[in-house]
Amino acid sequence: MTKQIENVDGERSHFNIDYCNENIKKVYHKLFDEALQRYNEKQTRSDRRIDNYYEKIRNSKQEKPFHELILQIGDKENMGAWSENGNLARQVLDEYYQQFQKRNPNLYVFSAHLHMDEATPHLHIDFVPFTTGRKRGLDTRVSLKQALAKQGFKGGSRGDTEWSQWVQSEKEQLLSAEYHKQQSSP
Repeated sequence: MTKQIENVDGERSHFNIDYCNENIKKVYHKLFDEALQRYNEKQTRSDRRIDNYYEKIRNSKQEKPFHELILQIGDKENMGAWSENGNLARQVLDEYYQQFQKRNPNLYVFSAHLHMDEATPHLHIDFVPFTTGRKRGLDTRVSLKQALAKQGFKGGSRGDTEWSQWVQSEKEQLLSAEYHKQQSSP
């Protein structure tokens, strides 16, 4: 028996789009196994070897195994999923997603879904931030700060972090996609 979620209209679920849905542990193997092997081969002390990089990051206080971005345009009053504007929002979010990985080469998207079965269309993007070419530790590893820095976002003051700069940039991309979609509509 499937659990009915309060704000989900099951009759609209077939309008959802599943772009990708990879197992995060397999993603970690794909992204980090070679770097992990190189790192472990260099270790002379067994207590410095890392058996499972995913578990190491999952239990870390410094990094998260993945990050999620949720994007929505408007609200249920002006962009309801069942309305013409809701369809426009779906198109804009789809266009935005199609360019996401190209804009963000250091954020590996492993799960992305566009929901049309709730009051307002919205997009979930789950990604693993990674950096390569590191001199110490694993040469390829999880690092949100370094992944965003490689993409040109340099942190400034406490409120002007790489993350806040990147989020603002992505909002601008979404607005640009929305603008282009509105200009091309009759």
